[in-house]
Amino acid sequence: MSGKGGWQMKLGFVGTGVMGNSLVKHLLANHHEVAIYTRTAKKAENLVEAGALLVESPKQVAEECDVVFTMVGYPRDVEEVYFGENGLLKHAKENAVLIDLTTSKPNLAKRIFQAAAENGVHTLDAPVSGGDIGAQKGSLSIMVGGEQPTFISVLPLLELFGENIIYQGPAGAGQHTKMCNQINIASNMIGVCESLIYAKKAGLDPETVLRSISTGAAGSWSLSNLAPRMINGDFQPGFYIKHFIKDMKIAADEAEAWGLELPGLRLSLQMYESLADEGYEDNGTQALIKYFDK
Repeated sequence: MSGKGGWQMKLGFVGTGVMGNSLVKHLLANHHEVAIYTRTAKKAENLVEAGALLVESPKQVAEECDVVFTMVGYPRDVEEVYFGENGLLKHAKENAVLIDLTTSKPNLAKRIFQAAAENGVHTLDAPVSGGDIGAQKGSLSIMVGGEQPTFISVLPLLELFGENIIYQGPAGAGQHTKMCNQINIASNMIGVCESLIYAKKAGLDPETVLRSISTGAAGSWSLSNLAPRMINGDFQPGFYIKHFIKDMKIAADEAEAWGLELPGLRLSLQMYESLADEGYEDNGTQALIKYFDK
């Protein structure tokens, strides 16, 4: 089956959660054959109906596919998917390209790259930003680390679900760039919540306030896309609190190793951990507003 540019490709995708599900849809819509693996098969029923082939392990994905995307929850999941007995690295085809879209540890990305290179396999760490909305629209920002020729070879595929796709440098560079992204969001989310709480206390209409401030100097993706959900009490996950905590911990650990103090990141992490302790870890990150409604 041919895809964009007339490619003859068989693609694999491991992890079809909130965002991964939408990304597989984009690949299928562009006439690629896609083999998928997910631990919860029920969540992939819509993809099977759309033409995806559901297989029983990452091993099967690796054995059949030229390019494999992974998008799982935590670094431990990445470790299992790549290094496990039924993992990708032991069973990937020679010259295959493995692309990890998970936000994970930079050093793990480097380990994967080195292990893959020993077996004639190419890898990229390519974490994304844009949430469920960006995944649905195919407008994600993608930050890529690895060898540049590998990046160039798969760019047409990345363009099927990303718009701002930038090569950042060698293995691990994509993950470090995503940490910069998450550090920025961490403090910004506090500001979004504080501005809405202030508007409420001042007796203003939060929706009207949002119309004024979202297009000015205060504008941000979080303000435009997550503040309306806060106002409407919609805490369905586009991006889980538990996964944001994971990301912030990775960034905090990296910063600590360098002796770098990031107080905004630390404060946001403490606030989100407090919400997780109260049972909100499976809510979307916009549920931070609940911290202020206590």
